[in-house]
Amino acid sequence: MRSQAPLRACGALLDYKTVKFALTRNRRVGLLHRLLQLGVLGYVLGWVLLARKGYQDTDRAPRAAVVTKMKGAAVAEAVGKGRRLWDAADYARPPQGENVLFLVTNFIATAQQSQGTCPESPSVLDAVCTEDADCPVGNPVVHGNGIKTGKCVMFNTTHSTCEIYGWCPVENNTVPRKPLLAEAENFTLFIKNTVHFTKFNFSKCNALQTNDPTYFKSCTYDPFFNRSCPVFRVRDMVEAAGETFGDLALLGGSIGVRIEWDCDLDHPAAQCQPQYSFSLQDRRYNFRTASYYWDSQRRLYRNLLKLYGIRFDISVHGQSFASRAGKKWSLPCEEKLLGNALSREASVAEDLTWVL
Repeated sequence: MRSQAPLRACGALLDYKTVKFALTRNRRVGLLHRLLQLGVLGYVLGWVLLARKGYQDTDRAPRAAVVTKMKGAAVAEAVGKGRRLWDAADYARPPQGENVLFLVTNFIATAQQSQGTCPESPSVLDAVCTEDADCPVGNPVVHGNGIKTGKCVMFNTTHSTCEIYGWCPVENNTVPRKPLLAEAENFTLFIKNTVHFTKFNFSKCNALQTNDPTYFKSCTYDPFFNRSCPVFRVRDMVEAAGETFGDLALLGGSIGVRIEWDCDLDHPAAQCQPQYSFSLQDRRYNFRTASYYWDSQRRLYRNLLKLYGIRFDISVHGQSFASRAGKKWSLPCEEKLLGNALSREASVAEDLTWVL
């Protein structure tokens, strides 16, 4: 018996196998078989190719560059400070323009501060006192403006506070009832965005390529009639985010600007145009800045500004599609998918034949 085992193994190498097909004359099975074929064909052609564009490669990681520029001028008059003209060098931060831009719409000014001793503001709870013992020497005032000197002094006829060493007089904290730069709603923001899809070596800019130097000074963006002029009016952006300019400008806020590119490179490049959307990200936005100078006695002074305004956060997203190998109907992967699907469908139909 053992001597015959090698002979059987060698004989198995010479065996020939083939697939056995059975022809079944059954209308129900035949109908089911054709329906399965149509279902697979409809899935591949309708969903994979047409809906999902499976014949195309995709690049979902574009490189983007953004340059912004704010234009406009306004005159603001603060109580006791007189009139002041604000232009782009004053109200736009940073002035060179990037993905984040801050527009001043309101402010509180505290002029001619110098380092010395003065009463802390009564609005600071940690500074309220009745005697010197309430003001330990050297302790910083919590949420205040300086260091306690150990004295409790009169701030006015009704309040006494700790004396501090700091920038005096202390910061003014009275917010204007209306935005001082109300004209800012008519300012314009130019957003120039260039994207590059490295996978297809394709670049596109959202601004019209023109030699006319006056074009961008006279146009504004319109999604239907002027899509190549990315100059947006501030009021329009705020309203597109669901807010009113007057409410947001008083205490500031943050607005997100989303630029979305969705480009089918099988079509002309002119059809590759971005979509813009605006959303409110936060309410209340402010920060402080100061300008310093020396008087004739070489004493250091500063003018303090607490700036309220609208912060624009610009983000760029996108994807591009292009046919594989540069041919719209180059379908190596889809042909393989279709073959596998039909093969499985035939196997299912064969199993159903034996069941029925």
